Amino acid sequence: MRLPHIVSTANPALAAQLDNAINNKTKPLGSLGTLERLAKQIGLIHGRVDVSIDRPAILVFAGDHGVVAEGVSAYPQDVTWQMVENFLAEGAAINVFARQNGCALHVVDAGVNHDFGTRPGLIDRKVARGTRNFAVEAAMTAQQCATAMEHGAALVADLPGNVVGFGEMGIGNTTAAAALMHKLTGIPVADCVGAGTGLSHEGILNKQRVIEAAVQKHAEATEPLDLLATFGGFEIAMMTGAMLKAAQLRKVVLIDGFIVTSALLVAARIAPAILDYCVFAHCSDENGHRRMLEALNAQPLLQLGLRLGEGTGAALALPLLHASANFLNQMATFASASVSEKSTDA
Repeated sequence: MRLPHIVSTANPALAAQLDNAINNKTKPLGSLGTLERLAKQIGLIHGRVDVSIDRPAILVFAGDHGVVAEGVSAYPQDVTWQMVENFLAEGAAINVFARQNGCALHVVDAGVNHDFGTRPGLIDRKVARGTRNFAVEAAMTAQQCATAMEHGAALVADLPGNVVGFGEMGIGNTTAAAALMHKLTGIPVADCVGAGTGLSHEGILNKQRVIEAAVQKHAEATEPLDLLATFGGFEIAMMTGAMLKAAQLRKVVLIDGFIVTSALLVAARIAPAILDYCVFAHCSDENGHRRMLEALNAQPLLQLGLRLGEGTGAALALPLLHASANFLNQMATFASASVSEKSTDA
């Protein structure tokens, strides 16, 4: 696929205007903490001081993974399609949180091992009925990986609004994400794997062994796109393409948890400037996510002990984006409110 060109948001003149606007609000300097950093980032992304959060949307990509044959999940593969049905019935956590925060929610079949038929609310972009088992062979062909990325990019291009959040569903995808994390960061596999859907200690050790053996088997895969095709999932590849397109379109890219961040790792190796556009919703409780965020020099907004996926952290972070935009637009300045500023000799 033709990879999107992403430019840095660096703009010294606009940054100075944003600093001035933020610092002249009726508050002590820096007293809104992270909200000030976030307001400035949103302003730089959107290229203006009068920022807004316009029609935010979350895309939830679902896909199955052949590596579940190696016993890496506490749940059977059928749970992927069953949870998609739950999304469509509006019964999942992401439905609740997206609805609560006025966020559009789009559910995408990226590669689920199930025939849904034509269903209201389901976007069918199925590349195949799940990936192959990367313990045996590459998860995807290069063409399948490119197709998934192109689908993701096209979906984002069709979205209105200026904020795109990402979520996922796929039994086995913490194994794919851990393998990508290890290969892209060099962090030991033992520090990348976690309980996922609730594995026992023995199950986690098995997951670690599966990944270590697969990494040796596919030692020739070193470039980001090769790694994505070898170890990733259709939902991960689709998110990677979607994130790159969202940044090219100067949208805020709202990153959820462990699996979503693994897709971003790939995107950031392809186009490092994408990180200027990323707001990291939270640090999840999945082992390895903190290390992954550190590798990206990311500052997550929330730490709630989440490890559900689905984009739930992204939905829960949305009120903070609204608060950042609203204080910048609506809060009085010292001059407009006739409030005395800090004494220069204090």
